[in-house]
Amino acid sequence: MSDTPDSAVRTYTEQHRAAFLDDLAEWLRIPSVSAQPEHDGDVRRSAAWLSAKLAETGFPVTEIWETPGAPAVFAEWPSDDPDAPVVLVYGHHDVQPAAREDGWSTDPFEPVIRDGRMYGRGAADDKGQVFFHTLGVRAHLAATGRSTPAVHLKLLVEGEEESGSPHFRALAEERAARLAADAVIVSDTGMWDENTPTVCTGMRGLAECEIELSGPGQDIHSGSFGGAVPNPATALARLVAALHDEDGRVAVPGFYDGVAELTETERALFAELPFDEATWLRTASSEATAGEAGYSTLERVWARPTAEVNGIGGGYQGAGSKTVIPSSAMVKLSFRLVAGQDPDRVQELVRGWAGSRIPAGVRHRITFSPATRPCLTPLDHPALQAVARAMGRAFGTKILFTREGGSGPAADLQDVLGAPVLFLGISVPSDGWHGPDEKVELDLLLKGVETTAHLWGELATALR
Repeated sequence: MSDTPDSAVRTYTEQHRAAFLDDLAEWLRIPSVSAQPEHDGDVRRSAAWLSAKLAETGFPVTEIWETPGAPAVFAEWPSDDPDAPVVLVYGHHDVQPAAREDGWSTDPFEPVIRDGRMYGRGAADDKGQVFFHTLGVRAHLAATGRSTPAVHLKLLVEGEEESGSPHFRALAEERAARLAADAVIVSDTGMWDENTPTVCTGMRGLAECEIELSGPGQDIHSGSFGGAVPNPATALARLVAALHDEDGRVAVPGFYDGVAELTETERALFAELPFDEATWLRTASSEATAGEAGYSTLERVWARPTAEVNGIGGGYQGAGSKTVIPSSAMVKLSFRLVAGQDPDRVQELVRGWAGSRIPAGVRHRITFSPATRPCLTPLDHPALQAVARAMGRAFGTKILFTREGGSGPAADLQDVLGAPVLFLGISVPSDGWHGPDEKVELDLLLKGVETTAHLWGELATALR
């Protein structure tokens, strides 16, 4: 093998592979389940473990940042180049609940390696993808002969992502000066599949609400009063039926204002992905696709805003019949948002739309949960192209582009810091996030190491 920076990175990674995996397994043994109060101490132990390991890696600054909930870990490694750009890496150290009786083949908090895969809760989501940065930065230094990274490197690893990041926005705002960066790398994501390395360019936002309709003060006899007083359940059914038009578009006036439309280049790149709709439908346990007319399935999931009914109820739902006009009815709605949409504005529009459709004699209350903003980095952004080049060097193949249909706290960093968000992950759909036998492919995990080793030099050049 020739003595090139790429081969030097690969050699260093292989030489330190065993110790790296031993350390990751040690971290995975800490059951840092943020959703279960009995594991509060374990979440703290996880933060302390990571802080110590980052210091051992070489980060001169490592701190545990307290929140009203679980602690986050912050680390910083300044570059000796005073003009180096600043890059912040985001991830999380908490994990989903897991127990052997959930269907795991082995103890979820006693990681095992089988057939080139490491099994254990957090192996992919997200400890494995946070931890590859530790070996990656060391490989970067070894291959370049540097004593500090080519960028001013920061890490923020939160402890409540699996519980909805309830304190993350406030933490980011409070510590904005310490977190200031020219670019944010999110390593809590994945690739298309084992054979198709991809970079995600954006994530949808989310607004959620519950609408409660109330009519009579109690359930009343439908024979005595039916047809003569308003029925909350009927009003709710009409409201839900009016949510979309005949083309599958959200019918809330103004909902699409500002939506960033797909470019022809983006649509062409989506079409390059090896997408099989029949396979996708089997994964979705569905028999047919549906949605906004004029868009492909991937475009609907990644790049178009949506409105979905998440739950609906009201009136008698037991066995047999009970001929009443129910006193109340409710529906839970969620709105996935794309770049150009403001969650506060969407909430205002939904309130106005719903209020205008409620009949006289029916009271209503709309309650919104905290919203998540969408984020999108343009394909031609220099930082995004740097990520694709670094990944291409590691994988030795063309890198394609995706988006993420879900939502997460990454948009808060974009909003608070005013920096582009880039997604770097090596997890694949078969890794089983949140399910039994979660795993990470070891070859891909080491490709993540190589990618980050190349990334800091690529970003140092791209962001000047």
